[in-house]
Amino acid sequence: MNIILYSTHCPKCIVLEKKLQSKNIEFKLIEDSNIMIEKGFMSAPMLEVDGDIMDFSKAIQWVNSQK
Repeated sequence: MNIILYSTHCPKCIVLEKKLQSKNIEFKLIEDSNIMIEKGFMSAPMLEVDGDIMDFSKAIQWVNSQK
C-alpha cells in the first residue's frame, strides 16, 4: 500500500499524522506546498492511499477503519 500524507503541520495535519503513527501505518510525508498546489489541493492535510485522495474527515475515517 502506498500512503502519502500532504501536510503543512497545521493542527489537523498533526492530528492525522499522530493517528497514522498510533496505528503503525507507514507513510511518506510531503511538506512541499508547491507539490500540493500542483495537485490542486486547496487545503491540508490530504491523504493519498494508492492514488485515492482523501480530505481530513475521510482520512480520519479511513485510519480508524484500519486494523
